[in-house]
Parts: sequence; C-alpha cells; structure tokens
Amino acid sequence: MNRNVRTGRWGAAGVAAAAAVVATMVLNPTLGASASAPKAPAQASAKNVIFINGDGMGAATREAARLHLAGLQGQLGMDRLPVSGQLTTTPDDPKAVVTDSAAAATAWATGEKTYNGAISVDPDGNPLPTLGAQAKAAGKATGLVTTAQVTDASPAAFFSNTADRGKQDEIARQYLDVTKPDVILGGGEDWWLPAGTPGAFPDKPAEDPSEASKGTKGNLVNKAKRAGYTYVTSAKALDKARGGKLLGLFGNEEMFQQRPEGQGDVYNPVVDLATMTDKALKTLDKNKKGFFLMVEEEGVDEFAHQNNATRVLQSMQQLEKAVAVARAYQATHPDTLLVITGDHETGGLTVEENDANDESGTGVSAEDGPFTIRGSDRTFTIDWTTSGHTSVDVPVTAAGPLAGRFTGKHANTFVHDVLSQILAPGRH
Repeated sequence: MNRNVRTGRWGAAGVAAAAAVVATMVLNPTLGASASAPKAPAQASAKNVIFINGDGMGAATREAARLHLAGLQGQLGMDRLPVSGQLTTTPDDPKAVVTDSAAAATAWATGEKTYNGAISVDPDGNPLPTLGAQAKAAGKATGLVTTAQVTDASPAAFFSNTADRGKQDEIARQYLDVTKPDVILGGGEDWWLPAGTPGAFPDKPAEDPSEASKGTKGNLVNKAKRAGYTYVTSAKALDKARGGKLLGLFGNEEMFQQRPEGQGDVYNPVVDLATMTDKALKTLDKNKKGFFLMVEEEGVDEFAHQNNATRVLQSMQQLEKAVAVARAYQATHPDTLLVITGDHETGGLTVEENDANDESGTGVSAEDGPFTIRGSDRTFTIDWTTSGHTSVDVPVTAAGPLAGRFTGKHANTFVHDVLSQILAPGRH
C-alpha cells in the first residue's frame, strides 16, 4: 500500500525536504536511477538510530530486487545511502558455522558472538547488556517494528535475554517488565495470550490451523494495557492511536503465510511495514533525548527458506517502501544514523540468465522465473542452492552520524561498536 509520510511532529523546517524525498521514494518506491534525496544539512551530533534488517537479505537478494524494482541502471533506495561495507556473520557455536537470526542479532545488540538459538546471552548462557535496554537507560525512546512475531529472534535480541529463542512468551514478558520498549508493532498475538484465549485473530484459522494462542505468562495484552500501552490490531486503529506507548499485534504469528509457490503462500499484511515504520517514527520522535528504532522485514527470509522467489521480491518491495520512510526522516533529521543490512543470507539465491539447460535443482529448489527487469523487455532467472542459511557476507549501507565507520569489511559485532556510541554513550 503506497502512502505519504505525513508531517506529524517532525517539525515545520523539514516539511519541504521531506516532501521531495517522499515524492520520489514512497509514491515511486521502486526507485529508478534518477531518484535522489535532497542534500541534508551539515552533519549534526548523533541523537537517533534507525536500524533496518532485511532478514535473510544478501547481496544477490538486493541485486535481484534492484533489477526487478529499479531496472538495469537503477538503484534501490537502500543502496543509495552514501556509505557501504560488508559484514561477516559467523556465530560462536560448537555445532554450526552458519548463523541463525538469534546469534546474528545478538552480535548486533550486544557486541558478543554466541550460539544459534541464543537471545543476548553468551555461550555459557549468561545474559548480556542489550542496546535496547541501554538506550532506554540513557533516556531515549525505543521501539521495534517487524512483519515477524514481535518476539521473534531479531527484535528479541535488542530487548530481552533468554537461552532459547523459542520462549517467545517469556520474551514478551520481558518487554513489559524489564526493557519496556515504547513502540511494539508486528505479528505474534498467539504469544501474548494464554492457550484457549483467542484474541483479535482466531485460533486455528483456515489458512494455518496450527496457529493458536499459546502463552504461559498470563494475559500479556491486558498487562500491557494496564502498563499504559495503547493496544491496536488493525490499520484503522493504528492510524488513530495517540500517546507515547503503543502495542500493535497484527497476526497470530508472522504477518504472512510462508509456503512454496502456489501452495497457500500469501504476503498481504494487515498493516504494511512502511505504515508501521511511519507510525513508530512519529511516536518515538517526541522524545527530546532521541530514540532507537529497529525495523525488520521477515518475509525475505521466510520465503527464501521456501525458495519462493516471487514472494521474496514482493517482500523486498515492501522493505523498500519502509526504507523510503526512513530515508525521508533521516533526510530532514541529520542527527539520525540510518543503517540497513541483513542478519544473514538465506537460500543461496543467485541471479542468472534464462537458460533451460542450466537448471541445477528440482522440487522446491527448482529455478524461479523469468522475472521482469523494470523499464526493459529483458528478464532474469533466480536459482537456489539451499533452503537454509548461508555464510556469505551481507552488505551494509548507512547514512548520518558515524555512518562512515561502516566502510570496509567487519564482523557483525561491529554494528554494536558503532550503534553503542549513540545508544550507550556513557560506556565509551
């Protein structure tokens, strides 16, 4: 869904520049080569951080999206940021050399390597300080936006500690009792309600009968309301919501149905990622000490696990719209660091010429395509090597204060090294 970024309380001085950015990036989110942001004012001291994760997004994923959405000579919005580099993703796991999302996000959130499945605990299971908690302690507003469950591994690593990423109800409890993010928007209502207590989204829906309320920590939705959160479950209610604390749950689990092509695969969130990002920024922007916002598009990873290139490209388009919202904000707020990367690559995705004699897989891993190239009569094929994760480097692009530090090749823990200078300044 295309929507304009409304002025909200971003400040009158930034209206004209933000409007120019929105015109090229939101109303035309596919971003051709001619799209460009207005020049920002001279770089200011760091105040805010917007960190965007395209879960499962490697370099080839970005290239496939670039061709399909922007064209042969075009650029994605996420690739128009002035600074770029690479991140390695290896975990500290005695049984694995390829990371999962939990270990990767823990590296970002804590600066420490750990084992797959761990949420911000060290290899011995000891809890580690997280950027979300540190930002809150520094007086900043905090928030998370995702098309996954809000308690899934990537957002959880910034705001909780547990040795098992599967304990999503415990992660939700920690959000309310410990780290208290101001904005929580995404899927995963099932983990906030006790078994047998369906909420806005019914148990055992036809599209996936395995989904049902399953929490063990009591009715956390009611607990959130008592703690002052405005609770919403629809786009209309989200638009109307006002106040400093916001909980929005827009699905039983993820905000889509991840399956192979033509087998019930659906990407049609109740609220799209750009809308959630826009609302989060307008809410967090009110804090005079700044904010930390983590944004995630989960569909890239989940559909890549299914080797479903059609839905991966659709997810990338939705991520691009959210990036446009973030870029519009950063363009008029030079005290904001914007970082875009992926936690790992999923699927071993490869962009290939169309060649019927070059098929390298069968079944779910068969080649997908051909896919159109924007502004051209040419097409390309997407091939897969795995339904799991791979250990290739992931691109990182950045703009704003400290962005230049991302130039070059770094371990994924380097994200923490940079972000902590803004979010945990007393520790440097």
